[in-house]
Amino acid sequence: RSSFPFIPINCGAVPKDLFESELFGYDKGAFTGALDRGKIGKVEAADKGTLFLDEIGELSSSAQVKILRVLEEKEYYKIGGLEKKKADIRVIAATNKNLESEVGKGNFREDLYFRLNVVKLHIPPLRERTEDILPLLRFFMDRYNEQFKKGFFRVSEEAEGILLSHPWLGNVRELRNAVERIVLLE
Repeated sequence: RSSFPFIPINCGAVPKDLFESELFGYDKGAFTGALDRGKIGKVEAADKGTLFLDEIGELSSSAQVKILRVLEEKEYYKIGGLEKKKADIRVIAATNKNLESEVGKGNFREDLYFRLNVVKLHIPPLRERTEDILPLLRFFMDRYNEQFKKGFFRVSEEAEGILLSHPWLGNVRELRNAVERIVLLE
């Protein structure tokens, strides 16, 4: 599937009332304010590729049911649509929540948890893998040098020590933002 689309959707950022239209799209005239031509959803956009469900632990229970149906039946309907569509996608889900615990509390569907939990990868926080900090620093520095037309190529040993001892509670996002800030302001 690597040569087909990789479509991310941040489950925590999409309002509950819009999630279904973002996921499945809608047909022309499906509701007041709908685009005349309808809208393609993330599942259709990811056809033959990968749908990345970021922050899946934030999904409402009604949205969890809809995701489960796509995973189980490999089909869906656009909002307002009568034609059954096939979902030929690989799904990758990510969360910073402990979904087993969320299942126990009744916040996450057990059947969806087991359907998603085929291959589980635990990525430790950045503070537990300090060997990744400097390579990531160089990666982001190259990216922001190019983006902002800057010329930073190294960091002092003192700065490296500060970066390596920082707790990085915001993980890679915090490091990325720090490097962007450094490249912009220094």
